[in-house]
Amino acid sequence: MKTVNTIQEVRECVKAWRAEGLTVGFVPTMGCLHEGHQSLIERASKENDRVVVSIFVNPLQFGKGEDLETYPRQPEKDRIVCAEAGADLIFHPTAEEMYGRDFSTYVDMSGLTEHLCGKSRPGHFRGVCTVVTKLFHIVKPDRAYFGKKDAQQLAIVRKMADDLNMDIEIVACETVREADGLAKSSRNNYLNPEERRAAVILPEALRAAERMLSSGIRTPEEILKTMREIIASEASARLDYAEIVDAETLRPVSRIEAPVLVAAAVYVGSTRLIDNFTYEM
Repeated sequence: MKTVNTIQEVRECVKAWRAEGLTVGFVPTMGCLHEGHQSLIERASKENDRVVVSIFVNPLQFGKGEDLETYPRQPEKDRIVCAEAGADLIFHPTAEEMYGRDFSTYVDMSGLTEHLCGKSRPGHFRGVCTVVTKLFHIVKPDRAYFGKKDAQQLAIVRKMADDLNMDIEIVACETVREADGLAKSSRNNYLNPEERRAAVILPEALRAAERMLSSGIRTPEEILKTMREIIASEASARLDYAEIVDAETLRPVSRIEAPVLVAAAVYVGSTRLIDNFTYEM
């Protein structure tokens, strides 16, 4: 496995693989890799001849006052995770390499970005769309792998690839969880032991919503009321949002009559955690 820092080096590697007729899988990350990332890389390795993993803490997707400077970074551990999971190339650029001194072109989207995390983090998905578009142009993969934990991001990337006729298959991978149900996330590293125990309130609220749906309840507000009450019962937790939205459009629904995404974001201490599940009718 090789690590490179420049766009030119990535292109040269991929060009050589293409000359051999090899397929390329791509896993974009911000580093601090965990078992969730590992599962993406392992799947990419099974489904492609070569795998590129990008490790780049993208400044464009962080808003004012967010955790850009403190976002966890562990490059040595990341290299070990990539190697063991089957990656062939790590692309670890600087912000200067990705954006340059006079960068002024952005990729944005309406509709899918207006609710959930898009409402809580204005400009976040413009940063995501811009960096993912750039990475797709740099790596030119056959397939790109994203986790379902970031369900809104996944939907946005799929829509962007379709709208802009990107010749890339977007592959969705299951959320990897801790034994107590908490979704794996790089931001879990921020949690102290007490906060870590409190964080399970998020998957607990989602499991309650899933039980209500399975019992036949179809009124979103009734389910959301229960979710909010569960989260409010944990003193260390503060609700950012809890929403039930159409699984395709990501717009809130007044009645559950088609597949929906049940999603929530919660602050535990100062750490923002997200989670979700899709309910198929």
